[in-house]
Amino acid sequence: MYSILIIEDDPVYFSIMETILQNEGFTVRTASDGHSGLAMLREKRPDVILCDIMMPDMDGHVILETLKGEHALADIPFIFVTALGDRDDVRLGMSAGADDYLSKPFSAYELLAAVVGRIRRHEMIHQKFRETDFKEEKAILQKITRREREVLLMVGKGSTSRDIARRLGVCLKTVEVHRANLMNKLDAGNAATLARWAIIAERTESDSN
Repeated sequence: MYSILIIEDDPVYFSIMETILQNEGFTVRTASDGHSGLAMLREKRPDVILCDIMMPDMDGHVILETLKGEHALADIPFIFVTALGDRDDVRLGMSAGADDYLSKPFSAYELLAAVVGRIRRHEMIHQKFRETDFKEEKAILQKITRREREVLLMVGKGSTSRDIARRLGVCLKTVEVHRANLMNKLDAGNAATLARWAIIAERTESDSN
């Protein structure tokens, strides 16, 4: 299962992010400061890092700079979590190598969309699936309809249910029904598992073209 490392000194956001991600099937570790966060990611590599910018002693920019200087860790998807409205600060983080950012306050949809989107992009680049497993998974994907596949691919790109409804021109309830059908057919009990299936579905699209 995908693992997330949260580095956040605000106990409110610390708890919110941890609860949302754990409820969706992600393995979550947390650190309340930069030093312990770096120690934890060196101990065990996470799939995604969510990091606050404004923290005492070691801020998010220093953590990102340190991370990018270590070859074994430099490619981990890194998302800044910030309450700052200053676009220059966000721009500085992105130019330094951050993959995305979340502005506080954010919704559960926005958090999951950011995490799923980063995982999807990272997985597609590294092609982690074994061919034997991939053949079996392709067969399972044959159970879903064309419209369900459309919804699944959008989920894999980090789209929320509201985004999908707007793009497909359907109501939100219809999208939720499609997501429920996908979870049932693919035995995906949470967003983390559904995200993995979305990556596999996108790979099958690429192979068929």
